[in-house]
Amino acid sequence: MLDANDSFLAHAAQDIALIALSLALLPLDTFIVCFSYVVTYFYPMQAVQHRRRVRGTNTPYFEPKTILVTGVGMTKGLALARLFHAAGHHVIGADFEPTYMPVACGRMSRALKVFYKMSKPDGSHDKSARYTQELLRIIQHEQVDMWVSCSGVASAVEDGMAKEMVELVSKCKCVQYDVATTKKLHEKHSFMDYTQSLGLTIPETFTVTSKAAALNFLDEANGKDKRYVLKYIGTDDAVRGDMTLLPLSSPAQTKAHISRMEISEERPWILQQFIRGPEYCTHALVVKGEVKAFVACPSSELLMHYEALPSHSSLSMSMLRFTQEFAAASGPTFTGHLSFDFLVEKGDAEKAARDSTANVTLYPIECNPRAHTAVCLFNDTPEMIDGYLSLIEHKSTAITSSNEEAAVPVTNGLAPQPIFPNKQSKKYYWIGHDLIELVISPLLSITSAHGPSFVELFESMTTFLEHVLWWQDGTFEFWDPLPAWWLYHVYWPAQVLMALGGRRKWSRVNVSTCKMFMCE
Repeated sequence: MLDANDSFLAHAAQDIALIALSLALLPLDTFIVCFSYVVTYFYPMQAVQHRRRVRGTNTPYFEPKTILVTGVGMTKGLALARLFHAAGHHVIGADFEPTYMPVACGRMSRALKVFYKMSKPDGSHDKSARYTQELLRIIQHEQVDMWVSCSGVASAVEDGMAKEMVELVSKCKCVQYDVATTKKLHEKHSFMDYTQSLGLTIPETFTVTSKAAALNFLDEANGKDKRYVLKYIGTDDAVRGDMTLLPLSSPAQTKAHISRMEISEERPWILQQFIRGPEYCTHALVVKGEVKAFVACPSSELLMHYEALPSHSSLSMSMLRFTQEFAAASGPTFTGHLSFDFLVEKGDAEKAARDSTANVTLYPIECNPRAHTAVCLFNDTPEMIDGYLSLIEHKSTAITSSNEEAAVPVTNGLAPQPIFPNKQSKKYYWIGHDLIELVISPLLSITSAHGPSFVELFESMTTFLEHVLWWQDGTFEFWDPLPAWWLYHVYWPAQVLMALGGRRKWSRVNVSTCKMFMCE
């Protein structure tokens, strides 16, 4: 057993190795960036040609708008900024940064007209008010027509507060829910209650506010053919990945597990029925209660590979109908990004794979009232911008939708067909994550007792090569290469150095959302 000091030394060695890897790859990545700029200067890529064509359209049908996109340091914000830029609009970028370090990779994007650094709210009234005032100053100074919020989970409520103030004192429209809606959808127990009130299916879910209540419920469930997962209703990285199935094999083991959790009236949890089967996630743009763009894809607890489900598969259509009914029932003021995590029973998923018309029972387990990284699947679908512009325009825009499909029947009537990713949409990965996960880690552990076999190592290497050759990196674009360089050679080294300097230990990182999960 390692003591605390030995444990930190192991983490420090890991941190130093990652920084060394970044330095080792710096010459190669710098060459790729320079090569990209030279090639795109002499031979403009299709995306650049398209952007110039749109900007040169001097007709009454096209008028560039000024769009503020927050969260451009993450893949989702950067992807949307690039899409708006490619459609010919003026894009203002903003994100949280410490005062002493310009680390957000999106600030380096060619898609941005200008970038603004913002101070991160921490839940206090003063910081929240300061954040709102900073947004207002940007919007007023740049004469922003629309704010597209792509901020992370930590500022979800503050974004709702800012939306209310921005629309109250300016003409800027916001792709963001208000405070009440954000809280209702963000917190797991209130989301479940609201979903059930709409008549939509949910897994069995029970809120517990004490360890005794959790143990009493699990004692009653013992011996039944159902298992449950205990989830904190808020956000806590230390317990987020705990998917222990309860009750355990003995009451003593269950009690020992529950005793480690901080459960109270001020810190409620939910016990949610475990559904044995695959997990899926969705991303939708909702404008005034109508789903304008939609995609569904296979999911996991830490999702780092994105591949869109066929838009007309039974799984995708079932998730779309759920989203449309949810959005329509929430009323005409319901505008923002909306993503769900669903579980599907194994038998239903297998049936859906064989029959595109099969009925599928969905079990929503979480709602994120904000943009999902799956929005990167729309990178080759400029028509999605039409959905955003429908919030501020009543006429058709320069880019017209190619989704001339029939309306979708839902319980509330006929819902218009949303925009899906183009059928030629790429699959997405992040080379920094895959290099560590599929190449370096297996090679380092091959000599250990629990290391991979030769066959497993070969499969891992083959998968990495397949991704590099045929998939698309979520951050890198040939016409806009600097954000990816900045991500791997400035942002992540800076984060690792700060963790090392502060003697903080982390368990994993999400390259796409720039999030580091800290240990207890």
